[in-house]
Amino acid sequence: MYDFFRRWRAHGYVRELYQRLRRTNRVARGRSAEPTAGIIDAQSVDGADTVVMSRGFDGNKKRDGRKRSILTDTCGDLL
Repeated sequence: MYDFFRRWRAHGYVRELYQRLRRTNRVARGRSAEPTAGIIDAQSVDGADTVVMSRGFDGNKKRDGRKRSILTDTCGDLL
């Protein structure tokens, strides 16, 4: 199964499948196929103590680790 996934990902099939499913889902909800707005959210994640180069400090949350961000449409689907 993983071999299929690797080949599909290399050819862009996984991204295409996700985009088609997202568009179909939006139309089924009564929205346009393409989003007109997006929401950016960030999250601080604890990093491993052994990985020093990619760790930082989130001063607002008083937390070591990495900060990751995502972009979603107004329905909550990843963009």
